[in-house]
Amino acid sequence: MQKPFTLHSLQKRILAILVLISFLFCVLIVRLFVVQIINGKTLQKKATSQWTRDISIIAPRGTIYDRTGSTLAVSYTTYNVYARAREVTSPSEVANSLSSLLSTPFTSIYEKITQKNISEVLLKMQVAPEIAEKIYKMNFSGIYLAENVGRYYPYGDLLTQVLGFTSVDNVGQSGIEAYFNDFLSGENGYSFTQSDLQGKEIGGTLRYYYPATSGKDITLTIDSKIQLALEQTLNLVMQEQLSKSATGIVMNAKTAEILAISSKPSFDLNDIPRDDIQTLFENSKIKAITDVYEPGSTFKILTLAGALEEKVVSLDDRFYCSGFSIIDGVRIKCWKTTGHGSQTLAEGFANSCNCVFMNLALRLGVEKFYKYATLFGLGQKTGVSLTGEASGILMSKNAVKTVDLARMGFGHAIAVTPLQLLSAVSAILNGGNLLTPYIISQIDQDSENSFSSSLKGQVISSETSKTVNNLLQFATNKTGDYTFVPGYNVGGKTGTAQKYSETGAIAQGKYISSFIGSYPANDPDYVLILLVDEPSAGAYYGSIVAAPYGKILFSKMFEYLNIPKDDEGVVIEYVEMPDVVNLPLTDATEALIKLGLYYEIDGEGGIVKKQLPPTGTKLALGDTVVLIT
Repeated sequence: MQKPFTLHSLQKRILAILVLISFLFCVLIVRLFVVQIINGKTLQKKATSQWTRDISIIAPRGTIYDRTGSTLAVSYTTYNVYARAREVTSPSEVANSLSSLLSTPFTSIYEKITQKNISEVLLKMQVAPEIAEKIYKMNFSGIYLAENVGRYYPYGDLLTQVLGFTSVDNVGQSGIEAYFNDFLSGENGYSFTQSDLQGKEIGGTLRYYYPATSGKDITLTIDSKIQLALEQTLNLVMQEQLSKSATGIVMNAKTAEILAISSKPSFDLNDIPRDDIQTLFENSKIKAITDVYEPGSTFKILTLAGALEEKVVSLDDRFYCSGFSIIDGVRIKCWKTTGHGSQTLAEGFANSCNCVFMNLALRLGVEKFYKYATLFGLGQKTGVSLTGEASGILMSKNAVKTVDLARMGFGHAIAVTPLQLLSAVSAILNGGNLLTPYIISQIDQDSENSFSSSLKGQVISSETSKTVNNLLQFATNKTGDYTFVPGYNVGGKTGTAQKYSETGAIAQGKYISSFIGSYPANDPDYVLILLVDEPSAGAYYGSIVAAPYGKILFSKMFEYLNIPKDDEGVVIEYVEMPDVVNLPLTDATEALIKLGLYYEIDGEGGIVKKQLPPTGTKLALGDTVVLIT
C-alpha cells in the first residue's frame, strides 16, 4: 500500500535536492579552484602555445674587457631563419633561393619546408645581417627571421685559451666564457604572434614582445698590450726553436694580478676548428694551469729561500762541486760534468750548480723541506678563477728517501704548473706574501663584484726576500749590473728539465727549457715565466732556449710601459763566436772564457763535436753558448 504524500516527505525531498545541488556546487567550486589557481599558469601556457607561435629573442652576452678598457669579446646581432611549412606557397622556389644564400643543400631545405606536420622548423642559425636582409626583401611566405647573437673577438687569436669560446647557441664552452657563463649569459626574450589551428599567422591580431636582458660585462686584469708582447714572443720561440709548444705568464708580483697568459700554438677565436676535436681540445687548454712538469733549476729559488729562512746556509758558506754527488750510493751528476770547483753560495746559484742545491735540500731535511713546499703552495691549486687547474705532484712525505730529497733540491722528482711555480716565486720576491693569483677584476661595474687577491700567508721574512732578490740579480747580470737587458735592473733564473714518457721512463731527447724573470730585481713589480716544450732546433738548455726570449719580452714591456732605464750608462760589448769544433774541451772553454762568454757542456767526452751558436755569431759579453762533446 502506497504511503500518502505528506508535507514532511516533500520537505525531505527538497532538502535532498538542495544537498545534492550544494554538493555539485562545491565540486564545481573545487574544480574551478584547481583549474584557475593551482593549474592556472600551466593551462594558460598550454593554451597560449596552441593559439600563438613564439620566436626566442636571444640575449646578448656580456662584453669582456681588459684592464685598460679594450674590448676582448663582444656580442653582435645575427639572425636565425625559420620556416612554417603550412604557409610556404612555392617550396621549390624558396628552397632554391635559400640554398644559395644559406650555403645549405637544396634538398635539405626543401625537405624541411614541405613537412606540413611540423608547425615550425629551424633552417639555419647565426646568419649574417647582410644575408638576413636579402632574405627579408624576398618576402617569402612562411619564412621568418629571428634575432640571434654572435660572438666576436676583436683580437682574433689573442688570449685564445683564457677567453675561450661559445657554442652556436651562445653557451660558454671553455675559458672565461665557460667559467663565468652564468654572469655573461643574459635572459632571453620572446616574440609571440596569434595563429590558427594549423599554425598559420592570423592577420591583424596582436603581437607580443618581451625584450631580452643582456648579460653582465666582465673586466679582466689582463693588459692587452703586454698580452700581445707575450704572444709575439711565444710565436718567435715556436718559429726559431721549433718547439712542440711554448707557454708564458706575466704577473704583478705585489698584487698577484695576471697581466698576460698564453700558450702557443693557438687558433683564431673567430675561426674555431670545430671539425678537428683533438686539435681544438689540445689548443684550448690553458697549459699554464693544466699541465704539470719538472721545473728543474728554476725551482732552486724555492730551495734557496727555504734554506736561508731556516738559517741552514749563509752567504759566507762555500761549496765544492766535482761534477757529481753520491747520495745513498747513487751518483747524481751536476749539469757541468767537469764540476764547478769551489764556490760561494752566490756563485753556486749563478752557476746553477746541482751539487750546491742537493746539499741545501739535505741540510733542510725532509720535514723542513716539506714545510716550505706546503707554505709555497706546492701540491695545491692556486685558486685562480679558471677551469681545469691542476694541483701539481708532490711525493708523499713518508715515501721520500734521501736520494729523492737531493733531487728535489734542484727541481727534479717534483712537478708543478707554471702558475703554481710563478705564484711561489712571487711570494719569495715580494717580501714573503703568498697571494692567490687572480684574473677577474670586476663584474658589471659593480663594486660588490670587484676582486682582489687574498693573502694565504707570510711564507718567508722580508730579509730573506731581499737576499734572494739580490742573488737573482747577480745570477742574471753575469758581466755587471743591468746587462741582461741593457740598462735595466732585471733578475732571473733559467731551468732545464727532462720529460717523462707515459710509462714513467725518461723520454730521451725531450726537455722543457724555462726562464723566470723579475723587475726591478731589488723590489719586483713584475715577474714572468717562459716555458719551451721540446725545443728541437739543436739546443735545449734554458740559458740558450728560454732566457733570450725573456730578454725580448722584458724589452717589449719596458717600451710599452714607458719605463726609463735604471742606468743609461750601461754599454754592452760584443764578440764573435769562435770556431771551437774538434778542439779539446779544455782548450775550447779557455778560449770562451778569454772572450767573456759562459758555456754549458752537453756530453761527457773530451772533444767538442758541435757548438751552438755557429762560428761568427755576434754575442754579447756574458752570453752562454753550448759545447756538445
